[in-house]
Amino acid sequence: MATPNPEFYKEIAENGGAGVTMCFQCGTCTAGCPSSKETAYKTRKAMRMAQLGLKDELLNSDDIWQCTTCYTCEERCPRGVPIVDTVVAIRNIAVKNGKMYDAHKKTATNLVKYGHTVAINDDVKAQRAKLGLPEVPPTLLADDAALADFKKIISKVGFDKLVE
Repeated sequence: MATPNPEFYKEIAENGGAGVTMCFQCGTCTAGCPSSKETAYKTRKAMRMAQLGLKDELLNSDDIWQCTTCYTCEERCPRGVPIVDTVVAIRNIAVKNGKMYDAHKKTATNLVKYGHTVAINDDVKAQRAKLGLPEVPPTLLADDAALADFKKIISKVGFDKLVE
C-alpha cells in the first residue's frame, strides 16, 4: 500500500507548482490531452496523486515524463490551474531525487556535452550545406568561448551532476 506524504504538495509549490491544490478533479485536462490519447499519461491522475501526497509513486512513474507541455490542459481548465507548472515542478523534484526519463536524460546530456540539445553530426552538416546554411549553426556550437562559458555555468549550477 502506498504511503502518502502530506507535505508533498508544499514541496511541489516550493518548486513552482503552487496551483496543485486548486484542481477539483473535473477531468477536463485529461479529456483534451494529446498525450493521454497516445500514452498511459493521465493529467488528472498525476494531479490527484500530487494532492494525495503519493510522492514515491509519482516520482517513480514514467507518466510524469509523457506530458509534452503543450498547455492544452491549462487552456481548457475551468479553474485556470497552472497544470504545466505543476508537472514541471514534479519533474524537477524527480530529477533532484535522481530520477529522469531516459529521453530527457539524453537531451540533457547533449546539452551538457555540446551546449546544444541535438548533436550536429555529418548528416546534419551535409543537409545544412545543401540548404546553403553554414554547416554549424551560429549557436554555442560555433563559438568556442561561449561554449566554454556555458559549460562553466552548467557546472556551477550543478546541472552536469544531475544528468550523470
